[in-house]
Amino acid sequence: MSNADSDGAWPWLWHAKEANDGIPRATTALLVIAIAALSFFSLFRRRNHATAPLPPGPRGVPFFGYLPFLGTNLHQKFTELAETYGPIYKLHLGSKLYVVVNSPSLAKEIVRDQDMTFANRDPNIAAAVASYGGRDIAFSSQGPYWRNLRKLFVRQLMSNVSLDACYGLRRQEVRKALSDLYRNPGVPVDVGELALLTLINAVMAMLWGGTLQGDKGEAMGIEFRKAAAKLMVLLGSPNVSDFFPALAWLDLQGVERDIKRVHRWFDDFIQSVIDCATKGTTNELFKQKEGESKSNEQKKDFLRIFLDMEMDLEDIQPPMDKSGALKAVLMDIVIGGTDTSSTMVEWVMAELLQNRNVMNKVVHELTEVVGEDEMVEEHHLPKLKYLNAVVKEAFRLHPALPLLVPRTPYASCVVGGYTIPKGSNIFLNVGYIHRDPKIWDKPLEFRPERFLEDPSKYDLSGNNFTYMPFGSGRRMCAGVALAERMLLYVLASLLHSFEWELPPGVELEFSDKFGIVVKKMKPLVAIPRPRLSTRELYMSR
Repeated sequence: MSNADSDGAWPWLWHAKEANDGIPRATTALLVIAIAALSFFSLFRRRNHATAPLPPGPRGVPFFGYLPFLGTNLHQKFTELAETYGPIYKLHLGSKLYVVVNSPSLAKEIVRDQDMTFANRDPNIAAAVASYGGRDIAFSSQGPYWRNLRKLFVRQLMSNVSLDACYGLRRQEVRKALSDLYRNPGVPVDVGELALLTLINAVMAMLWGGTLQGDKGEAMGIEFRKAAAKLMVLLGSPNVSDFFPALAWLDLQGVERDIKRVHRWFDDFIQSVIDCATKGTTNELFKQKEGESKSNEQKKDFLRIFLDMEMDLEDIQPPMDKSGALKAVLMDIVIGGTDTSSTMVEWVMAELLQNRNVMNKVVHELTEVVGEDEMVEEHHLPKLKYLNAVVKEAFRLHPALPLLVPRTPYASCVVGGYTIPKGSNIFLNVGYIHRDPKIWDKPLEFRPERFLEDPSKYDLSGNNFTYMPFGSGRRMCAGVALAERMLLYVLASLLHSFEWELPPGVELEFSDKFGIVVKKMKPLVAIPRPRLSTRELYMSR
């Protein structure tokens, strides 16, 4: 061996001498073999890793990543990036990695094929505050606590038996809203505000029997809407404290301060509900009508399921008490059951006012199914095929949560040939999927007929990965059964009982404002005019 060879890669090994060195030649040979093997496996792993690299994505700038270019309308920015980077891409935002999925096939890998891996949550600061530290159904990570809570919610509260039992309470509040509209014919109304107040009262009635009463109750409804809108914006807003946890104590944008203020308002609201239900107290906002005490036993049962629930909390870390769980889930019901549904009522009504031919078809169907001498009942809803298609089309064009709630894998895995690191945040961009021209014919047109061609192909349960307005898999929206009933019932009642038109000189616009729930930028104002045969129909409850 030449000097050049012997002074190569491992000179300290090859110059070992049996007699003088502490490492005999046999040991040296074993070390060389071991190092060669380790080098081979390291190379093999690198090659394997090379077959599953991180997804593509914009580079951004050092330290900040893509954060300076993100803007505030994430759903629009994510759509722009999808056009450039394709079905999956990554974003470095500060110290965190985000992955955006824009295709049904890759969404299926996440919500079906690897659903367990992606079933965790990593709530941002705003979500952690709003959910009482991640104690609700939406933001708690999978585990015994979440499974018990979801099982209780879906099997008991959201079961057909429970929802059927509470129908009279929903019906009463919808009829009250229709009576109030009838008393003020031709007066422009804020459709979203009307829908929200109706839904708040319906949910309150189902929980314990109290509703928002009088002028102060109406004012509270308006305040509720403002607080809910603020909450949704804060939940979806990019927050420097989330991207740079070391800076969270500074709260540079004031997000934590603002979310705590909004959360205190809702906590007081929910505590009032709990006090009225458990202690028998009343206040000037939440009142029960005379003659309702007997029926209220059924109403209180809806809430008492939580108060009497038996959950094994011994093995859950960190420990979680029942009162915290109760408030967190009530927050889910009160916000999810009202704000999201009222937002969709507004989008549907806006599309119908923009597309009068579709509106006429909906009204004709309601006349055929219900008749002009009756009010809408929930048993009519399955027969309203065209209205169902209209609602589905509105969810396609205007999904309430176009990015859903982000998922977090508990272990690194491969999706679509790309490595998804443990702890990254995954957005399913259903807003983009719902408008993808490779999937939908004329995707920007409001055309409900597309859902009549094969009614079984698309539903709200997330089984078709081209259409997932409520998500899919184990982390899909737990309240979809109630949301579907309430949305259809409120819409059918408003459209059957009144003709709707825009105020003179008003033009519709469809710009939106981003939050975890995307709302119409400019509230929809419309004029209702009674269309049924007799006054008595509007006065009946």
